Amino acid sequence: MIRRPPRSTLFPYTTLFRSRQYNVNKKEIIEKDGHIIFGEFSWPKTVKTNYLNWGSGRDGTMKEYYTLECLLFLLKNVHLTHPVYVRQAAAEGIPAVRRPDRKDLLAYLNGETATHSSIDKSAPLEIPTQVKRTQDDAQNEAAKKPRFEETQVQRAKEQLAARLDAPKESSVTTEQMRSLSDTMSVEKIAAIKAKRLANKRKTIKGDDEVGMGIPELRGILDYDVDVTRDIINRERQWRNRTTILQSTGKNFAKNIFALLQSIKAREEGSSRPQQEPPQMQQQTPRQQMVQRPAPQAAVYNRYDQERFRGKEETEGFKIDTLGTYHGMTLKSVTEGTQPKRVPMVPPTTIAATTTQQQQQQHNQHQASTQPPQMNVAMNRQVKRGSRTPIIIIPAVNSTLITMYNAKDILQDLRYMSTDEKKAQGCKRDNEILVQRRKEGAATVSYRVIDNPAKLLREDWDRVVAVFVQGPAWQFKGWPWDGNPVDIFARIKAFHLKWDEMPLDTNVAKWAVHVIQLSKTKRHLDRANLLMFWEVLDKYMLKNKPHLRF
Repeated sequence: MIRRPPRSTLFPYTTLFRSRQYNVNKKEIIEKDGHIIFGEFSWPKTVKTNYLNWGSGRDGTMKEYYTLECLLFLLKNVHLTHPVYVRQAAAEGIPAVRRPDRKDLLAYLNGETATHSSIDKSAPLEIPTQVKRTQDDAQNEAAKKPRFEETQVQRAKEQLAARLDAPKESSVTTEQMRSLSDTMSVEKIAAIKAKRLANKRKTIKGDDEVGMGIPELRGILDYDVDVTRDIINRERQWRNRTTILQSTGKNFAKNIFALLQSIKAREEGSSRPQQEPPQMQQQTPRQQMVQRPAPQAAVYNRYDQERFRGKEETEGFKIDTLGTYHGMTLKSVTEGTQPKRVPMVPPTTIAATTTQQQQQQHNQHQASTQPPQMNVAMNRQVKRGSRTPIIIIPAVNSTLITMYNAKDILQDLRYMSTDEKKAQGCKRDNEILVQRRKEGAATVSYRVIDNPAKLLREDWDRVVAVFVQGPAWQFKGWPWDGNPVDIFARIKAFHLKWDEMPLDTNVAKWAVHVIQLSKTKRHLDRANLLMFWEVLDKYMLKNKPHLRF
């Protein structure tokens, strides 16, 4: 019985590929009722394959393809010469394969070549019909197989069991022996038999000792193989929601654990205690009179258990379980500042708080009489600012680096023009946070801006690099009176240009590190852009060691 599958079913192989697969693997191809059957699928004999006839499809001619019957007839008569093969094909009314296609077509069908130019991948494919095996076919197929269980296998098993249950010769006795002649006594016969048994244990067992021949053993093995193959063919892998979620090619220990280690290392690096400045030797009498109270030991309180919990909740990471992002801006979140919270003051520390307020009032009075530089230093001691470095780039789009491609250049180390980024639909951001990946799976953040006017006074200490455009008006409104010489003495300057373009005259006389890119040798972009980070690391190690890099 033959039934046609639905049109929506997509079959992965063509008739040409099926013919090649069955011919290479020496599988049986069945021809029945005008159909060619390949396993569970069948096609009509006259169905066209996607192998072009020689000369068709050229110069606007119509494409002609060989039929499936034509290919199978060629495989059956491959031993014949081509003239004899053509005459037999004409006698049976089957189209013959042309001589220019014969060699290449046989090479493909025999598996010698993987493909050929005459195979048209855009040819329309005929949907196969699925063959449903009837009960008569199953009985006929079962009848063709040898019945090992009833004949050979059963007899071989009985012989093997009888041989294994039979007693073995372990020792030689003279009770059932009699002398053959005067020269061959019973003792001599027993010695010869013992010697034969000793040699028999040292040699390989033969067919006489096993009790059956090779055909019987092969019958048992073939029967077991057939039974096992039928069981395996009916097996289906049991899949549920648990087995689907089990990943076989993903190792989370290399990805998730490395990410957690980098976060932990970043937190430990950001919480390193800074060196306190040396205290002034001269103290006023008022400072000598004010003494700080000694810290009191922590007293157990059943309603304040949070203070006695160690690192069990956070697994060693510095996570503030009571923290919140309420009332914080994006800048404060990315730079690591915390929202102001009013701490709960215990009754036992009221006297200490009063003393600290008096000390702060004295410090404010003393700071008002000191120079501005000292006031800035004291403010840095009181309030801890961000340690994220800042990089300033030009605000115009005529330079090689802009807010569109700054992340590609500094983070991904590859150059993409501003026009390409605009064509991709990228939007311009006011500021960018570049994540630089360092050795050991650690990342460091760098803030990139193009509008220095929004920087606060304390933010200029974190400016580590500036990309120079060329004209001096780029630094209008900057600190240090906008003098490029004074600016470059405190901030490392860089200039990005094409290697074939001339160097700007102002850049040539300033202390600027020039990075050149090539329009033709684009594979050198990564090496050239890595020089930016190498020069910047050396500058920050010498001049900005308090920042995170």
